Amino acid sequence: VYQELAAAYEKETGVKVIVETAANNSYESTLTSKMATKQAPTLFQINGPRGYANWKNYCADLSGTDLYKHLSDKSLCVTAGNKVYGIPYVVEGYGIIYNSKITDAYFALASKATKYKSMDEVKNFAALKEVADDMQKNAAVLGIKGVFASTSLKAGEDWRWQTHLANVPVYYEFKNNKIDLASDATKKIKFQYEKEFKNIFDLYLNDSVIPAKNVGVKTVDNSMAEFALEECAMVQNGNWAWGQIAGVTGNKVKAENVKYLPIYTGVAGEEGQGLCIGTENFYCINKKASKEDQKATADFIYWLYSSKTGKNYVTNKLGFIAPFDTFDDNEKPTDPLAKEIIKWMSKPGITSVAWNFTLFPSQTFKDNFGASLLRYAQGSKSWADVKASVVKDWANESDM
Repeated sequence: VYQELAAAYEKETGVKVIVETAANNSYESTLTSKMATKQAPTLFQINGPRGYANWKNYCADLSGTDLYKHLSDKSLCVTAGNKVYGIPYVVEGYGIIYNSKITDAYFALASKATKYKSMDEVKNFAALKEVADDMQKNAAVLGIKGVFASTSLKAGEDWRWQTHLANVPVYYEFKNNKIDLASDATKKIKFQYEKEFKNIFDLYLNDSVIPAKNVGVKTVDNSMAEFALEECAMVQNGNWAWGQIAGVTGNKVKAENVKYLPIYTGVAGEEGQGLCIGTENFYCINKKASKEDQKATADFIYWLYSSKTGKNYVTNKLGFIAPFDTFDDNEKPTDPLAKEIIKWMSKPGITSVAWNFTLFPSQTFKDNFGASLLRYAQGSKSWADVKASVVKDWANESDM
């Protein structure tokens, strides 16, 4: 696709773009060898703060570029000091997916015990818990088995909790302690927001379609099928889940009823929190290139995300959710969860939760965390022990 794009750009502007592609899993090594040549690339990508730490000597400040000016949520960039070194060019997001048909039915109940009239009023954990607890009491009336899909904690099926959910407390810990994400300060955590993690995790377990003791046999597919068959109203997952939901035999959920809620945990000020939005794909411009080449590169990436031709490639051929305000409604993805991601990113006063899980020390750390969560859910490990394991494992795995 990028070769086609380069040809289209040359046709429209007369400027030749050379595209070099790396084989699978060899991007870093290919980039390292190319950077040492006279034909060093002017445009390259990094995966986030860790990648920036490796390539910072080559990253130009992009805060003056047109592409940066049109980025919907500036907090998603890779920054150092007050300069911008990486611009995300495709995003994905996750949060709590809910079926508005079921939540609307709840809000219309004469027997409901909460004051809320719609999901638009649910803006923090206290409200979410109140609504979820009352919905659980009314499950039979609503025709559901539980509010939340089962919390899949079978080994290998637990990434939604030990990575995605765990990202939320880690994000707040790094953010509120002003930790430099490209530094060694990320090698230790206090698990400062463990109570908040426990808040939402307990809610998932208690207001569920299954008893907590059964979570060890459940898979992500089980959870998504429960949601698709309207056995539950909510499930935590990412925008990639719509294909899964729609593909379930007997799916009852209509695209127009699929909505997103942020993962509220009870952190102060979370009314301004958005979805967990991120990427491992950031554009960087080589600051060792000539000023002319740097400008030509910035022009090319802006063209890609602002011209009719470029935007058509981005949405229809690359299938990206683009984080820029240059797309009209008819140029955006039609997938309902992708639409929700874009909607949440452009809400005024809302800050997305960045993907800091790229800084988690190892797969072993995540697997151990998942195993601890399973034991906690089954009642064989105390929460205090879960917290202690997380802190210890993070430090140990960071030193490996």
